[in-house]
Amino acid sequence: MTGSGGWETALVKAKRFVSKLTLEEKSWMATGQPGPCVGNVLPIPRLNFSGLCLQNGPQCVQQGDYSSVFVSGVSAAASWDRQLLYDRGNAMAKEHKAKGSHVILGPIGGPLGRSPYDSRTWEGFAVDPYLTGVCMEETINGMQDAGVQANAKHFIANEQETQRNPSYAPDANETTYIQDSVSANIDDRTLHEIYMWPFANAVRAKVASAMCSYNRVNGSHSCQNSYLLNHLLKGELGFQGYVMSDWGATHSGVASVESGMDMSMPGGFTLYGEEWTEGSFLGKNLTSAVKNGTVEVSRLNDMIVRIMTPYFWLGQEKNYPSVDASVGPLNVDSAPDTWLYDWKFTGETNRDVRANHSAMIREHGASSTVLLKNERNALPLRKPRNIVIAGNDAGPLTQGPNLQANFEYGHLAGSSGSGSCRFTYLSTPLDAINTRARKDGSLVQFYLNNTLLATEALTSPLWIPQQPDVCLVFLKSFAAEGEDRTSLDLDWNGNAVAEAVANHCNNTVVITNSGGVNVMPFADHPNVTAILAQHYAGEESGNAIADVLYGDVNPSGKLPYVIAYNESDYNAPLTTAVETNGTWDWQSWFDEELEVGYRYFDAHNISVRYEFGFGLSYTTFDLKNLKAKDSTPANLTALPAKRA
Repeated sequence: MTGSGGWETALVKAKRFVSKLTLEEKSWMATGQPGPCVGNVLPIPRLNFSGLCLQNGPQCVQQGDYSSVFVSGVSAAASWDRQLLYDRGNAMAKEHKAKGSHVILGPIGGPLGRSPYDSRTWEGFAVDPYLTGVCMEETINGMQDAGVQANAKHFIANEQETQRNPSYAPDANETTYIQDSVSANIDDRTLHEIYMWPFANAVRAKVASAMCSYNRVNGSHSCQNSYLLNHLLKGELGFQGYVMSDWGATHSGVASVESGMDMSMPGGFTLYGEEWTEGSFLGKNLTSAVKNGTVEVSRLNDMIVRIMTPYFWLGQEKNYPSVDASVGPLNVDSAPDTWLYDWKFTGETNRDVRANHSAMIREHGASSTVLLKNERNALPLRKPRNIVIAGNDAGPLTQGPNLQANFEYGHLAGSSGSGSCRFTYLSTPLDAINTRARKDGSLVQFYLNNTLLATEALTSPLWIPQQPDVCLVFLKSFAAEGEDRTSLDLDWNGNAVAEAVANHCNNTVVITNSGGVNVMPFADHPNVTAILAQHYAGEESGNAIADVLYGDVNPSGKLPYVIAYNESDYNAPLTTAVETNGTWDWQSWFDEELEVGYRYFDAHNISVRYEFGFGLSYTTFDLKNLKAKDSTPANLTALPAKRA
């Protein structure tokens, strides 16, 4: 590490700090501990170091009350708006900082979206590496300009949830596998041109840290793969920050350290099956490895210098907010009764960090909505007199403010897993449209039970006493960490609901809230006059979609993926099962190579329903005499800056 590119002064401070540490202190700085944040580095009071708080948050402060829920990553990508991406990252980081977070575990450049069945693509951005790279860079700049460290994850080829971690034998210790995690087997060109590209942008943005992923790559665990971490990330890309493991992705001590991993998380606990057990491959074991000469002290020093340089570069040693005590009880990884260190809290508890971000979230939610179909001038709405609202996605959440399962009822403005959020409030489409309707004097009828809508409800003479001016159908598709999608249909009989409503309503507008790709057979129905894809739009989702429906905002979003006619049209299926029981039998072959996303459809001339980058507007445009200007620098090079 040289500190080149603006970290030179911080590097000097970091080296000075590390020179004052004992061997044991260095070892534990590289090893997380249970505590109030999802990841914690212990304080060192004698050096006035208050520790590091690492928090989940690709859409929010996950462990945060009185905090905002922003638009999701896929929504932000659908805006194709650099300023929106920067502003979103900056505002999220300000809330994190006010809660005491030093590190945001995001943004996400992997999964990229090799398969539409991957259920975490909504936390990231787009299936296109260039678009995702721009999203990564703008988000990181926004976050770190607010003084909070960003973390680029998950490095690399982390393209499925199924078998992402090893499975263990019952009654065995946590190092005995029945079967190891899935291996992403990928050629070097594809690795560089598709999956590394967003991380190159992240490094250019001076990202503080990177997270190595759960999966293996070409047979070797990502967090102990020297070619990935030492050669590609720290070598070719010139990454100056530190590499942390995903939670429980450390499967060795010396091998991981020598391969380029700098910090093991959560450290004090190890993932055993679905449970966390005490113990760490680092910590005391790292101290012993240095003492017996297995690990050079220079390597340990490099680990801690890398960890501390971004800390000083962003000025986190000066008047940084303390950790809000309220985040501890919300910790999903280590409850307070598991903490081994006596954490002391100062400052205000239950801090309200939302500022006026709701106005920006509403704007972003509208700006990122994609208009896929608009016939017969169905939209924007012009004070319709009789409105029907249908679908289980329109109304309030019925099972709490923190989505952790595919609940039948409630508007889906975020999703589950480490990217989940706790809503302080949620604007739903039902609320927002009712508010508009009262102002316009409109009649609103609402039917939120998908099962009834798809079966007997529409045959009842009581359903619609007169033909509505418009039927607004809100449908959803749940996608979450830990389990991949099994279908690209909309959940809870969504496709059938759209067809059923359209059969009885001659002006049906369908709005989807989804983590990504959905096939839309109802798009061909002559009574489906308009379709909007809103994705997961955060706390102002209802108001945002009403702004688009009523024409207060001209839709300008564009698809960051391809919507095909059929599920079978997509390539790159996930590895969801193996027929053998060998330890290393879970293999995922990236045989499609560069043919990821729209590249595959283009290469094989497959017609699609809505192409990558598609999105309509309420405005028509006529462009003439366009000319391209070559602005490529003459001295352009693929190599990183020279290092001493």
